[in-house]
Amino acid sequence: MKIVFSEKAEKELDDTDQGLRKLFLKHAEKIALMPPRRHMKFGLPFNVEEVTRQARIVYNIEENTCYILHCFKTHKEYERWYKSFK
Repeated sequence: MKIVFSEKAEKELDDTDQGLRKLFLKHAEKIALMPPRRHMKFGLPFNVEEVTRQARIVYNIEENTCYILHCFKTHKEYERWYKSFK
């Protein structure tokens, strides 16, 4: 499966430290090998993967491509984004 990072996700990756960036990339490869994981609630068309207790990857799978939409460093960032859909 092909992995594509959105511009927003790439910018978020650039703003993270090296250790967390490696974890994000490792989990992106894991998602590509064994899709999909946990689907978001309330009918949102995204999946979410926990990278650490705080960090999250939000992604979408279409055909044979995994689109990484966001790489959140903290749960607070993720929660703020998530609540914008309610």
